[in-house]
Amino acid sequence: MYKYLIEGGTPVNGTIRASGNKNAALPCLAATLLSTEPVTLRNIPDIEDVQVVIDILTHLGATVTRGLDSGVYTISVNGIRSCEIPDSLASKIRASILFAGPLLARCGSVEMPPPGGDVIGRRRLDTHFLALAALGADVQIDGRFRVQARRLVGNEIFLDEASVTATENAVMAAVLAEGLTVIENAASEPHIQDLCNMLNAMGAEISGVGSNILRINGVKKLHGTDFRIGSDYMEIGSLIGLAAATRGELTIEDAPACHMRMIRIAFAKLGISWEQEGDTIHVPAQQRLTVVSDMGGVIPKIDDAPWPGFPPDLTSIVLVVATQVDGTVLVYEKMFESRMFFVDKLIGMGARIVLCDPHRAVISGPSRLTGSVLTSPDVRAGMAMVIAALCAEGQSIIHNVYQIERGYENLASRLRALGIGITRVTVDE
Repeated sequence: MYKYLIEGGTPVNGTIRASGNKNAALPCLAATLLSTEPVTLRNIPDIEDVQVVIDILTHLGATVTRGLDSGVYTISVNGIRSCEIPDSLASKIRASILFAGPLLARCGSVEMPPPGGDVIGRRRLDTHFLALAALGADVQIDGRFRVQARRLVGNEIFLDEASVTATENAVMAAVLAEGLTVIENAASEPHIQDLCNMLNAMGAEISGVGSNILRINGVKKLHGTDFRIGSDYMEIGSLIGLAAATRGELTIEDAPACHMRMIRIAFAKLGISWEQEGDTIHVPAQQRLTVVSDMGGVIPKIDDAPWPGFPPDLTSIVLVVATQVDGTVLVYEKMFESRMFFVDKLIGMGARIVLCDPHRAVISGPSRLTGSVLTSPDVRAGMAMVIAALCAEGQSIIHNVYQIERGYENLASRLRALGIGITRVTVDE
Protein backbone atom coordinates (compact mmCIF):
# COMPACT_ATOMS: atom_id res chain seq x y z
CA MET A 1 0.00 0.00 0.00
CA TYR A 2 1.21 3.48 -0.85
CA LYS A 3 0.29 7.09 -0.24
CA TYR A 4 1.30 10.41 -1.80
CA LEU A 5 2.92 13.25 0.10
CA ILE A 6 2.31 16.43 -1.88
CA GLU A 7 3.70 19.92 -1.32
CA GLY A 8 1.40 22.49 -2.88
CA GLY A 9 2.11 25.82 -4.47
CA THR A 10 4.56 24.89 -7.26
CA PRO A 11 3.55 25.42 -10.89
CA VAL A 12 4.05 22.49 -13.25
CA ASN A 13 6.72 23.06 -15.91
CA GLY A 14 8.13 20.90 -18.68
CA THR A 15 7.26 18.34 -21.34
CA ILE A 16 5.41 15.05 -20.95
CA ARG A 17 4.26 12.36 -23.37
CA ALA A 18 0.71 11.10 -23.00
CA SER A 19 0.34 7.45 -22.02
CA GLY A 20 -1.58 4.89 -24.04
CA ASN A 21 -5.34 4.87 -23.61
CA LYS A 22 -6.24 2.65 -20.66
CA ASN A 23 -9.79 2.23 -21.94
CA ALA A 24 -8.47 0.98 -25.28
CA ALA A 25 -5.76 -1.23 -23.82
CA LEU A 26 -8.16 -3.30 -21.69
CA PRO A 27 -10.63 -4.42 -24.41
CA CYS A 28 -7.80 -4.89 -26.92
CA LEU A 29 -6.03 -7.19 -24.47
CA ALA A 30 -9.24 -9.15 -23.91
CA ALA A 31 -9.78 -9.40 -27.67
CA THR A 32 -6.53 -11.32 -28.10
CA LEU A 33 -8.54 -14.36 -26.94
CA LEU A 34 -10.33 -14.33 -30.30
CA SER A 35 -7.30 -15.66 -32.21
CA THR A 36 -4.97 -18.62 -31.85
CA GLU A 37 -2.18 -16.57 -33.44
CA PRO A 38 0.10 -14.13 -31.58
CA VAL A 39 -1.09 -10.55 -31.22
CA THR A 40 1.36 -7.73 -30.45
CA LEU A 41 -0.01 -4.61 -28.80
CA ARG A 42 1.97 -1.39 -28.48
CA ASN A 43 1.61 1.74 -26.34
CA ILE A 44 0.05 -0.23 -23.48
CA PRO A 45 0.22 1.89 -20.29
CA ASP A 46 2.03 0.50 -17.24
CA ILE A 47 -0.91 0.69 -14.83
CA GLU A 48 -2.61 -1.55 -12.29
CA ASP A 49 -5.68 -2.33 -14.43
CA VAL A 50 -3.51 -3.58 -17.30
CA GLN A 51 -1.64 -5.92 -14.95
CA VAL A 52 -4.91 -7.37 -13.64
CA VAL A 53 -6.16 -8.01 -17.19
CA ILE A 54 -2.85 -9.69 -18.02
CA ASP A 55 -3.24 -11.85 -14.89
CA ILE A 56 -6.71 -12.86 -16.11
CA LEU A 57 -5.33 -13.72 -19.56
CA THR A 58 -2.61 -15.85 -17.97
CA HIS A 59 -5.17 -17.62 -15.79
CA LEU A 60 -7.23 -18.44 -18.89
CA GLY A 61 -4.23 -20.00 -20.65
CA ALA A 62 -2.58 -17.16 -22.55
CA THR A 63 1.17 -16.69 -22.83
CA VAL A 64 2.01 -13.03 -22.33
CA THR A 65 5.46 -11.78 -23.28
CA ARG A 66 6.62 -8.28 -22.49
CA GLY A 67 8.72 -6.69 -25.23
CA LEU A 68 12.05 -4.94 -24.84
CA ASP A 69 10.42 -1.60 -25.68
CA SER A 70 8.18 -0.03 -23.08
CA GLY A 71 4.46 -0.70 -23.50
CA VAL A 72 4.83 -3.65 -25.89
CA TYR A 73 3.17 -7.00 -25.17
CA THR A 74 2.73 -10.12 -27.30
CA ILE A 75 -0.16 -12.41 -26.34
CA SER A 76 -0.53 -15.96 -27.63
CA VAL A 77 -3.63 -18.01 -26.84
CA ASN A 78 -3.22 -21.40 -28.48
CA GLY A 79 -5.73 -22.96 -26.11
CA ILE A 80 -8.10 -21.89 -23.36
CA ARG A 81 -7.37 -23.55 -20.03
CA SER A 82 -10.44 -22.16 -18.26
CA CYS A 83 -13.59 -20.24 -19.20
CA GLU A 84 -14.12 -18.97 -15.67
CA ILE A 85 -12.87 -15.64 -14.31
CA PRO A 86 -11.78 -16.06 -10.67
CA ASP A 87 -13.35 -13.88 -8.01
CA SER A 88 -9.97 -12.68 -6.78
CA LEU A 89 -9.22 -11.02 -10.13
CA ALA A 90 -12.72 -10.00 -11.25
CA SER A 91 -13.30 -8.07 -8.04
CA LYS A 92 -10.35 -5.76 -8.75
CA ILE A 93 -11.56 -4.09 -11.94
CA ARG A 94 -14.67 -3.23 -13.89
CA ALA A 95 -12.93 -4.41 -17.08
CA SER A 96 -13.20 -8.07 -16.07
CA ILE A 97 -16.64 -7.99 -17.71
CA LEU A 98 -14.88 -7.49 -21.06
CA PHE A 99 -13.96 -11.17 -21.14
CA ALA A 100 -17.60 -12.24 -21.51
CA GLY A 101 -17.81 -11.56 -25.26
CA PRO A 102 -14.50 -13.08 -26.41
CA LEU A 103 -14.77 -16.14 -24.15
CA LEU A 104 -18.30 -16.81 -25.37
CA ALA A 105 -17.15 -16.52 -28.99
CA ARG A 106 -14.04 -18.67 -28.48
CA CYS A 107 -15.32 -21.30 -26.02
CA GLY A 108 -19.09 -21.15 -26.16
CA SER A 109 -19.35 -20.40 -22.45
CA VAL A 110 -18.13 -18.10 -19.71
CA GLU A 111 -18.63 -17.89 -15.95
CA MET A 112 -17.71 -14.89 -13.83
CA PRO A 113 -18.69 -12.98 -10.71
CA PRO A 114 -19.86 -9.35 -10.86
CA PRO A 115 -16.92 -7.06 -11.68
CA GLY A 116 -15.26 -4.65 -9.28
CA GLY A 117 -13.98 -1.18 -10.11
CA ASP A 118 -14.56 2.41 -9.10
CA VAL A 119 -17.08 3.27 -6.40
CA ILE A 120 -19.01 5.89 -8.38
CA GLY A 121 -22.55 4.55 -8.13
CA ARG A 122 -24.56 1.86 -9.83
CA ARG A 123 -23.17 0.69 -13.16
CA ARG A 124 -25.73 -1.65 -14.71
CA LEU A 125 -24.66 -4.71 -16.67
CA ASP A 126 -28.00 -5.52 -18.28
CA THR A 127 -26.97 -4.15 -21.68
CA HIS A 128 -24.06 -6.59 -21.92
CA PHE A 129 -26.18 -9.67 -21.44
CA LEU A 130 -29.12 -8.44 -23.48
CA ALA A 131 -26.73 -8.01 -26.41
CA LEU A 132 -25.16 -11.45 -25.95
CA ALA A 133 -28.62 -13.02 -25.64
CA ALA A 134 -29.59 -11.38 -28.94
CA LEU A 135 -26.70 -13.26 -30.55
CA GLY A 136 -28.04 -16.57 -29.23
CA ALA A 137 -26.56 -16.87 -25.76
CA ASP A 138 -28.37 -18.28 -22.74
CA VAL A 139 -27.75 -16.10 -19.68
CA GLN A 140 -28.21 -17.28 -16.11
CA ILE A 141 -27.67 -14.99 -13.13
CA ASP A 142 -27.60 -16.26 -9.56
CA GLY A 143 -24.99 -14.09 -7.90
CA ARG A 144 -22.65 -15.11 -10.71
CA PHE A 145 -22.99 -14.78 -14.46
CA ARG A 146 -23.16 -17.98 -16.49
CA VAL A 147 -23.43 -17.51 -20.25
CA GLN A 148 -23.54 -20.31 -22.84
CA ALA A 149 -24.16 -20.55 -26.57
CA ARG A 150 -23.94 -23.59 -28.85
CA ARG A 151 -23.58 -21.12 -31.73
CA LEU A 152 -23.67 -17.37 -32.09
CA VAL A 153 -25.80 -15.96 -34.90
CA GLY A 154 -25.77 -12.39 -36.16
CA ASN A 155 -28.75 -10.22 -35.36
CA GLU A 156 -30.02 -6.66 -35.27
CA ILE A 157 -29.26 -5.25 -31.82
CA PHE A 158 -30.47 -1.93 -30.45
CA LEU A 159 -28.61 -1.25 -27.21
CA ASP A 160 -30.85 0.14 -24.48
CA GLU A 161 -28.03 2.51 -23.54
CA ALA A 162 -24.89 3.58 -25.38
CA SER A 163 -22.65 1.64 -22.99
CA VAL A 164 -18.97 1.58 -23.91
CA THR A 165 -18.12 -1.82 -22.47
CA ALA A 166 -21.40 -3.39 -23.62
CA THR A 167 -20.67 -2.20 -27.15
CA GLU A 168 -17.20 -3.71 -26.89
CA ASN A 169 -18.55 -7.05 -25.62
CA ALA A 170 -21.17 -7.19 -28.37
CA VAL A 171 -18.57 -6.43 -31.05
CA MET A 172 -16.13 -9.05 -29.77
CA ALA A 173 -18.84 -11.71 -29.75
CA ALA A 174 -20.27 -10.69 -33.13
CA VAL A 175 -17.00 -10.86 -35.10
CA LEU A 176 -17.09 -14.68 -34.90
CA ALA A 177 -20.89 -15.05 -35.08
CA GLU A 178 -22.58 -16.46 -38.18
CA GLY A 179 -23.90 -13.82 -40.55
CA LEU A 180 -24.49 -10.09 -40.18
CA THR A 181 -24.84 -8.22 -36.89
CA VAL A 182 -26.02 -4.61 -36.81
CA ILE A 183 -25.51 -2.78 -33.51
CA GLU A 184 -27.48 0.46 -33.19
CA ASN A 185 -27.12 3.03 -30.41
CA ALA A 186 -23.54 1.81 -30.13
CA ALA A 187 -21.03 3.86 -28.17
CA SER A 188 -18.35 5.39 -30.40
CA GLU A 189 -15.54 6.61 -28.14
CA PRO A 190 -11.94 6.57 -29.45
CA HIS A 191 -11.20 3.43 -27.44
CA ILE A 192 -14.05 1.59 -29.17
CA GLN A 193 -12.64 2.78 -32.47
CA ASP A 194 -9.25 1.35 -31.47
CA LEU A 195 -10.83 -2.02 -30.64
CA CYS A 196 -12.71 -2.16 -33.95
CA ASN A 197 -9.63 -1.13 -35.92
CA MET A 198 -7.56 -3.79 -34.16
CA LEU A 199 -10.18 -6.47 -34.90
CA ASN A 200 -10.31 -5.40 -38.55
CA ALA A 201 -6.53 -5.72 -38.68
CA MET A 202 -7.05 -9.31 -37.40
CA GLY A 203 -9.44 -10.09 -40.26
CA ALA A 204 -12.79 -8.97 -38.85
CA GLU A 205 -15.27 -7.15 -41.08
CA ILE A 206 -16.57 -4.16 -39.12
CA SER A 207 -17.91 -1.05 -40.82
CA GLY A 208 -19.30 2.18 -39.37
CA VAL A 209 -16.36 2.56 -36.98
CA GLY A 210 -16.67 5.89 -35.17
CA SER A 211 -20.44 6.05 -35.64
CA ASN A 212 -23.39 4.85 -33.56
CA ILE A 213 -24.28 2.08 -36.03
CA LEU A 214 -21.83 -0.80 -36.43
CA ARG A 215 -22.22 -3.47 -39.09
CA ILE A 216 -20.30 -6.68 -38.45
CA ASN A 217 -20.03 -9.55 -40.93
CA GLY A 218 -19.02 -12.59 -38.92
CA VAL A 219 -15.90 -14.48 -40.03
CA LYS A 220 -14.71 -18.02 -39.35
CA LYS A 221 -11.53 -17.01 -37.57
CA LEU A 222 -9.20 -14.13 -36.82
CA HIS A 223 -5.45 -14.01 -37.32
CA GLY A 224 -2.72 -12.23 -35.40
CA THR A 225 -1.70 -8.61 -35.81
CA ASP A 226 0.64 -5.86 -34.60
CA PHE A 227 -1.40 -2.90 -33.37
CA ARG A 228 -0.66 0.39 -31.59
CA ILE A 229 -3.40 1.83 -29.41
CA GLY A 230 -3.98 5.56 -29.26
CA SER A 231 -3.09 8.00 -26.52
CA ASP A 232 -5.24 8.57 -23.44
CA TYR A 233 -7.25 11.74 -23.99
CA MET A 234 -8.52 11.46 -20.40
CA GLU A 235 -4.95 11.75 -19.14
CA ILE A 236 -4.33 14.60 -21.57
CA GLY A 237 -7.36 16.46 -20.23
CA SER A 238 -6.15 15.86 -16.67
CA LEU A 239 -2.70 17.25 -17.48
CA ILE A 240 -4.17 20.34 -19.13
CA GLY A 241 -6.26 20.93 -16.00
CA LEU A 242 -3.20 20.41 -13.80
CA ALA A 243 -1.14 22.92 -15.77
CA ALA A 244 -3.85 25.58 -15.78
CA ALA A 245 -4.81 25.19 -12.10
CA THR A 246 -1.18 25.47 -10.93
CA ARG A 247 -0.52 28.42 -13.31
CA GLY A 248 2.15 26.29 -14.96
CA GLU A 249 3.47 25.76 -18.47
CA LEU A 250 3.24 22.32 -20.03
CA THR A 251 3.89 20.66 -23.38
CA ILE A 252 2.03 17.38 -23.98
CA GLU A 253 3.21 15.11 -26.79
CA ASP A 254 1.12 12.49 -28.62
CA ALA A 255 -2.09 14.46 -28.08
CA PRO A 256 -4.20 14.32 -31.28
CA ALA A 257 -6.48 17.32 -31.77
CA CYS A 258 -9.36 15.13 -32.99
CA HIS A 259 -9.85 13.79 -29.45
CA MET A 260 -9.77 17.20 -27.78
CA ARG A 261 -12.52 19.19 -29.50
CA MET A 262 -15.24 19.02 -26.84
CA ILE A 263 -12.65 19.11 -24.04
CA ARG A 264 -11.33 22.37 -25.53
CA ILE A 265 -14.87 23.82 -25.55
CA ALA A 266 -15.44 22.88 -21.90
CA PHE A 267 -12.11 24.23 -20.65
CA ALA A 268 -12.67 27.45 -22.63
CA LYS A 269 -15.65 28.13 -20.35
CA LEU A 270 -13.08 28.43 -17.55
CA GLY A 271 -10.82 30.74 -19.56
CA ILE A 272 -8.35 27.93 -20.33
CA SER A 273 -6.80 27.59 -23.77
CA TRP A 274 -3.85 25.87 -25.41
CA GLU A 275 -1.89 25.81 -28.63
CA GLN A 276 -2.01 22.75 -30.88
CA GLU A 277 0.70 21.94 -33.40
CA GLY A 278 0.27 18.55 -35.00
CA ASP A 279 -0.09 16.06 -32.15
CA THR A 280 1.55 18.35 -29.59
CA ILE A 281 -0.32 20.57 -27.14
CA HIS A 282 1.29 23.54 -25.39
CA VAL A 283 -0.47 24.98 -22.35
CA PRO A 284 0.92 28.48 -21.73
CA ALA A 285 1.72 29.73 -18.25
CA GLN A 286 -0.21 32.27 -16.19
CA GLN A 287 -3.48 32.12 -18.09
CA ARG A 288 -6.26 34.44 -17.01
CA LEU A 289 -8.59 31.92 -15.42
CA THR A 290 -11.99 33.56 -15.57
CA VAL A 291 -15.37 31.94 -16.16
CA VAL A 292 -16.82 32.91 -19.54
CA SER A 293 -20.55 33.55 -19.10
CA ASP A 294 -23.10 32.25 -21.56
CA MET A 295 -25.02 34.76 -23.68
CA GLY A 296 -26.90 37.28 -21.54
CA GLY A 297 -24.46 36.86 -18.64
CA VAL A 298 -25.89 33.46 -17.68
CA ILE A 299 -23.79 31.15 -15.48
CA PRO A 300 -22.32 28.50 -17.81
CA LYS A 301 -22.74 24.77 -17.42
CA ILE A 302 -20.20 22.03 -18.09
CA ASP A 303 -21.99 18.71 -18.47
CA ASP A 304 -20.96 15.28 -19.69
CA ALA A 305 -22.44 13.26 -22.53
CA PRO A 306 -21.65 10.20 -24.66
CA TRP A 307 -18.94 10.71 -27.28
CA PRO A 308 -18.33 13.13 -28.88
CA GLY A 309 -19.64 15.01 -25.84
CA PHE A 310 -17.56 16.01 -22.81
CA PRO A 311 -16.19 12.80 -21.21
CA PRO A 312 -17.79 11.79 -17.87
CA ASP A 313 -14.35 10.82 -16.55
CA LEU A 314 -13.21 14.44 -16.77
CA THR A 315 -16.03 15.96 -14.71
CA SER A 316 -14.02 15.40 -11.52
CA ILE A 317 -11.02 17.11 -13.10
CA VAL A 318 -12.87 20.13 -14.46
CA LEU A 319 -14.66 20.55 -11.12
CA VAL A 320 -11.46 20.90 -9.12
CA VAL A 321 -9.90 23.15 -11.76
CA ALA A 322 -12.97 25.41 -11.47
CA THR A 323 -12.10 26.05 -7.80
CA GLN A 324 -9.08 28.05 -9.05
CA VAL A 325 -11.04 30.10 -11.59
CA ASP A 326 -12.59 33.53 -11.04
CA GLY A 327 -16.37 33.20 -11.37
CA THR A 328 -19.20 30.73 -10.95
CA VAL A 329 -19.90 27.61 -13.01
CA LEU A 330 -22.25 24.62 -12.78
CA VAL A 331 -20.77 21.13 -13.28
CA TYR A 332 -23.44 18.57 -14.12
CA GLU A 333 -22.44 14.89 -14.03
CA LYS A 334 -25.41 12.91 -15.38
CA MET A 335 -24.22 9.32 -15.42
CA PHE A 336 -23.10 8.21 -11.94
CA GLU A 337 -24.90 9.09 -8.74
CA SER A 338 -21.87 8.82 -6.44
CA ARG A 339 -19.12 10.44 -8.48
CA MET A 340 -19.66 13.92 -6.99
CA PHE A 341 -19.44 12.94 -3.35
CA PHE A 342 -15.67 13.50 -3.21
CA VAL A 343 -16.34 17.27 -3.26
CA ASP A 344 -16.90 17.13 0.50
CA LYS A 345 -13.12 16.71 0.79
CA LEU A 346 -12.55 19.72 -1.45
CA ILE A 347 -14.93 21.77 0.70
CA GLY A 348 -12.89 20.70 3.71
CA MET A 349 -9.81 22.13 1.96
CA GLY A 350 -11.57 25.48 1.53
CA ALA A 351 -13.26 25.08 -1.85
CA ARG A 352 -16.40 27.18 -2.36
CA ILE A 353 -18.71 24.49 -3.71
CA VAL A 354 -22.42 23.87 -3.25
CA LEU A 355 -23.34 20.24 -3.91
CA CYS A 356 -26.91 20.62 -5.14
CA ASP A 357 -27.62 16.88 -5.46
CA PRO A 358 -25.67 13.74 -6.44
CA HIS A 359 -25.21 15.06 -9.98
CA ARG A 360 -24.78 18.85 -9.80
CA ALA A 361 -22.28 21.13 -8.12
CA VAL A 362 -21.97 24.91 -8.25
CA ILE A 363 -18.39 26.13 -7.93
CA SER A 364 -17.48 29.75 -7.10
CA GLY A 365 -13.83 30.63 -7.33
CA PRO A 366 -11.12 31.29 -6.91
CA SER A 367 -10.80 29.32 -3.67
CA ARG A 368 -7.81 29.36 -1.35
CA LEU A 369 -7.16 25.70 -0.60
CA THR A 370 -5.16 24.35 2.33
CA GLY A 371 -3.42 21.00 2.57
CA SER A 372 -5.39 18.08 3.95
CA VAL A 373 -5.46 14.32 4.45
CA LEU A 374 -7.46 12.73 1.64
CA THR A 375 -8.46 9.26 0.43
CA SER A 376 -8.96 8.52 -3.25
CA PRO A 377 -12.37 6.91 -3.95
CA ASP A 378 -11.78 6.27 -7.67
CA VAL A 379 -9.34 6.89 -10.51
CA ARG A 380 -10.52 10.31 -11.69
CA ALA A 381 -11.52 11.76 -8.32
CA GLY A 382 -8.10 10.65 -7.09
CA MET A 383 -6.38 12.62 -9.84
CA ALA A 384 -8.64 15.57 -9.06
CA MET A 385 -7.43 15.36 -5.45
CA VAL A 386 -3.82 15.42 -6.67
CA ILE A 387 -4.56 18.63 -8.60
CA ALA A 388 -6.27 20.15 -5.54
CA ALA A 389 -3.31 19.24 -3.33
CA LEU A 390 -0.88 20.84 -5.79
CA CYS A 391 -2.93 24.06 -5.70
CA ALA A 392 -3.19 24.08 -1.89
CA GLU A 393 -0.99 25.77 0.66
CA GLY A 394 1.08 23.32 2.67
CA GLN A 395 1.31 19.55 2.58
CA SER A 396 -1.42 17.09 1.67
CA ILE A 397 -1.50 13.33 2.09
CA ILE A 398 -3.52 11.14 -0.26
CA HIS A 399 -4.25 7.57 0.75
CA ASN A 400 -5.51 4.67 -1.38
CA VAL A 401 -3.42 5.79 -4.35
CA TYR A 402 -3.90 2.32 -5.83
CA GLN A 403 -7.14 3.76 -7.18
CA ILE A 404 -5.26 6.58 -8.92
CA GLU A 405 -2.54 4.33 -10.31
CA ARG A 406 -5.15 2.08 -11.89
CA GLY A 407 -5.48 4.79 -14.53
CA TYR A 408 -2.36 6.99 -14.48
CA GLU A 409 1.01 5.54 -15.43
CA ASN A 410 3.92 6.17 -13.03
CA LEU A 411 2.16 9.33 -11.91
CA ALA A 412 4.42 10.39 -9.04
CA SER A 413 7.69 10.02 -10.96
CA ARG A 414 6.31 11.72 -14.08
CA LEU A 415 5.01 14.68 -12.06
CA ARG A 416 8.31 15.00 -10.19
CA ALA A 417 10.02 15.33 -13.57
CA LEU A 418 7.81 18.39 -14.12
CA GLY A 419 9.02 20.05 -10.91
CA ILE A 420 6.11 18.96 -8.71
CA GLY A 421 6.67 18.15 -5.05
CA ILE A 422 5.11 14.68 -4.87
CA THR A 423 6.52 11.59 -3.16
CA ARG A 424 5.14 8.06 -3.22
CA VAL A 425 5.79 6.36 0.11
CA THR A 426 4.90 3.03 1.67
CA VAL A 427 2.07 3.08 4.18
CA ASP A 428 3.02 1.66 7.57
CA GLU A 429 0.79 -1.34 8.27
